[in-house]
Parts: sequence; structure tokens; C-alpha cells
Amino acid sequence: MTTIFDTLTIEQLRTRTSEKWRHYPSDVLPLFVAEMDVPQAEPVVRAVHDAMVRGDTGYPAGHGYASAFAAFASDRWEWDVDVARTRMTADVMVGVTEVVRLLTDPGDAVVINPPVYPPFTTFLRHADRHVIHAPLADGRLDLAALDYAFGRAKAHGRRAVYLLCNPHNPTGTLHTAEELTAIGALSAAHGVRVVADEIHAPLVPGPGALFVPTTTVIPDAIALHSASKAFNLAALRAAVAVPGPEATELSNLPEPVADGVMHLGVLAQTAAYAEGGAFLDTVLAGLHHNGSLLHGLLAPLVAWQPPDATYFAWLDLRGLSEDPARALLTTGRLAVNPGPTFGVEGAGHVRLNFATSSAVLTEAVTRLRATFSAAEPG
Repeated sequence: MTTIFDTLTIEQLRTRTSEKWRHYPSDVLPLFVAEMDVPQAEPVVRAVHDAMVRGDTGYPAGHGYASAFAAFASDRWEWDVDVARTRMTADVMVGVTEVVRLLTDPGDAVVINPPVYPPFTTFLRHADRHVIHAPLADGRLDLAALDYAFGRAKAHGRRAVYLLCNPHNPTGTLHTAEELTAIGALSAAHGVRVVADEIHAPLVPGPGALFVPTTTVIPDAIALHSASKAFNLAALRAAVAVPGPEATELSNLPEPVADGVMHLGVLAQTAAYAEGGAFLDTVLAGLHHNGSLLHGLLAPLVAWQPPDATYFAWLDLRGLSEDPARALLTTGRLAVNPGPTFGVEGAGHVRLNFATSSAVLTEAVTRLRATFSAAEPG
């Protein structure tokens, strides 16, 4: 089967100048950073091209971006977003940081679920927040660990936030409505506010899998969304903060937060949400195919099942190497994300980006097998 990920050759991809293709020497196959190996969606190309032609390179205005997202959310998830109550931010992590600043004070605690996206820790510490871990249990949220962490976060009567990754990066786990309901009850009991990074929400290729928006279950939660991951728009960033029906704080976001929003990013992402549905569906079909392909290529050396969401393979290589990412890079010339960067719970794991061609995936697993050939089953 040929998918959208087979459109571009490796030679074409290596002409790109982004981090994925410039961080390592040309003999390294890069499957680490969250960029997809796809051509850009035509509506996005047209929107940016037309803006440049007419000199539309000023500052963003209006609710067009939020309106496009709201229509997308209604169509994909039957989620009724109140556009007037949303706020734009420069990107998701900037938005997360600013919302955390609204809901807590310097020195207050923020709870996270490692292994989790590394910037959660770096951004929160930069904002002078104390990070408390409630590790996942077998890849899912651990309610007992969260209960304990929430208690620690509120021990001295200070304000606290729980930063949820939904869907979860790097595992690709989708949190169920039942899990979110339980989180809502715990957060209410402890007086902890929930902030959700939902940047990977559109990337749910698994048949029958369902993304549940956090704010539809936890009414005082605040979620951050962006078309960046689903439409490969990291270079054209923008995000929208979406409050639940009982969250009132976004009206207090300081003006400089909006000043960091890039007009071309807003135009590109508005076009993606408004006109990119067909493109996204081809991406999802390609990811479903790639997940199945990778599963077969890895067996029986690595036991792995495709995730319900994202385009990441969270591979447990503890039986093959103490430092598998280093071994893959130095011996196999294959670049993946080291598991420990997601937290100590990631030791022995790597994150591999499978949003690439069948040829690249096949070569990647060939290099992986060659690196760990001594561990191959007889």
C-alpha cells in the first residue's frame, strides 16, 4: 500500500533545512523530532502564498482561527467550543505556561505523569514552579499516584495545577471518559486545577479509538490546541486556549501573551482546520498503515503495539541495551529520542517517529536489528 508518507523520496526530504534534517550528519536516519515526512496540505500552501503576495504580513486580529478550530472540533469530536471565551497564544507550551501562571504562584506545584513530553519539566521549572511526578502505571494514568501527588501539591494550602497530556506523549495513550471523570473528581476533592495539552488530539488513526476533550468532562479545566502536529506546521505556530464552561481565568491573560502570536501562523492553521480535513484523513490512513507495518517489522525482536494516537512508537528495549538510543545512534546511525529524557521511568526505552515512508521505516528497523543482532531470537 502506498500512502501520503511515500510521496517524498529521502533525497527530497534531505533538502529540508529543519532540525530533523540538519541536527545529525547525513548518514544518520532521523526519526526523533516531531516532524512528519509529508508534503504540505494545499489549502495551507495557498493561504500562506496568497498572504505573502498581498503583503498580508502584519499582526493577527479577530476570531477566525478560533472559529475554524471550533468548526473542526464540532465535526471531529462533537465538541461545542465557545469561541468568544477562547484566547490565542504563540504555541501550546507558551499557552500552557501562561495558563499555569494564571492558576498558580511562583513556587507552587504542578503535577505531571512521566514518562511525558520533556518540555513539561523544562518550561515549568523556567516558570519557577515545583514539579511533582505521578508516574504512569503500565502506560495508563495511576489514580492512586495522582491522589498522593495532589495531596503533596496542596500540603501547605498553596495553589496547584495538574498538567495532563491528552493524548499522551510518548506512549500514544488516549485517556478515556471514565479516567477523565475520575481525574475531575480527584482534582475537585484536592482543589487542583487541570490544564491539558491536547496538541495531538487530531492524530487518532486507530480504528474505534476516540479522543475525549478534557473540558467536556472536567468543566473547570483549560485545554490548549494547535494544528501544529496534525498538519506539520511547527514552523507556523499558533495555538488556542479553550476553557471549560466553569473556567473563567482566561479573560485575565496578560496582553503580551497575544502579542507573541504570528499572523502567518494563524492564517496557515486557520486554513488547516477549515479546509484540511481531506489531507488529515490521508495522514491518518497512512499512520494506521505505518503502525501495522512497524509492528510486523519489529516482531519478534521487539514486542510493540501501535498506539491509539500520535505517530510515536514507544519502544521497550531494556532487554537489548542499557542505553539503546546511544547504541542506535553510534552503531546503527539511527536517531531516536532517548527514553530517560521523558523521565527516569523511560530508562531502556526510545521514542521513534513513524510518520515517514515505508522505505525509511524498513531501513530504520534494518538498522535497529543490525545494532542488536546479538539479541535476535534464534
